[in-house]
Amino acid sequence: MNILLSFAPYAFVTAYTPGPNNILALNTTSNYGWSSGRKLILGIGTGFICVMLVCAVGCFWIAKYISGIVSVMKYVGAAYILWLAFHVAKSRPDEGEQKEAGGFVKGMVLQFVNVKIILAAITTYTGYVIPVDDSLEALLASAVFLTLAGVSGTLVWAAAGSLLQRFLKKYYRPFNICMALLLVECAVKLFFVG
Repeated sequence: MNILLSFAPYAFVTAYTPGPNNILALNTTSNYGWSSGRKLILGIGTGFICVMLVCAVGCFWIAKYISGIVSVMKYVGAAYILWLAFHVAKSRPDEGEQKEAGGFVKGMVLQFVNVKIILAAITTYTGYVIPVDDSLEALLASAVFLTLAGVSGTLVWAAAGSLLQRFLKKYYRPFNICMALLLVECAVKLFFVG
């Protein structure tokens, strides 16, 4: 329990700051409402826990290979985030295409190239958990905690999009361009990680 409390501030700051999950959830709910955003958020949550577990096992068994994995994943992640930025910038509130783009599978796939959460997991496991308690139980508890923190941040961003839906539909073009630029910023920052 002390381990979870030690990295809780880091987990929540990471979860609530802008990132691909949060921006995509806000964009989807602002354009199409909560019902369309549910599938995306479920996909994000499912992918999130999978990534947290993979990172936990990876940190536990193959820590010496993590820097190589991160260096490759940051480029894959940056490319995917740029692809998302393009689609967010060109989306319109009434396009059926965006409903698909914000679905379960895309929300889940995003997690496997989302370097923000991969680095958050690796930082948590190698900086907070393993030095204190390298048991599988501690890593699994940390994975669940990180997932709950991450999904709570995404839900807050999605709720903001849903609550502001009428306003954002009226001004969708400048809003989508701003969201796309934030995604581009996320992608550019990946090149300076590590």
